[in-house]
Amino acid sequence: MYIAMNRFKVIKGQEAEFEEIWRNRPRNLHELEGYVSFNLLKGATAEDHTLYSSHTVWKTEENFVAWTKSQQFRDSHKGAGDRKPMFLGHPNFEGFSAVEGVL
Repeated sequence: MYIAMNRFKVIKGQEAEFEEIWRNRPRNLHELEGYVSFNLLKGATAEDHTLYSSHTVWKTEENFVAWTKSQQFRDSHKGAGDRKPMFLGHPNFEGFSAVEGVL
């Protein structure tokens, strides 16, 4: 199992618009080999931002890498830079592989 996460520091007051963008994004992950699940997680609120994480589970890291090179990836990220600033900095990517034999 491979988990791909992007952490976003969403500027305070932009949370509803950020969540709406995710609700209306093209949903085509299910078309890709190895896709298991997706969640958008909302975390703690600080003075200037609210923390969010996109959390995608794949069967293998190779499946995730194939997604990043796919037309579906390009389609789902189209226009992302055209929006007004919503984040403090760039999203922070973190990838994790499951440790075999640990429950």
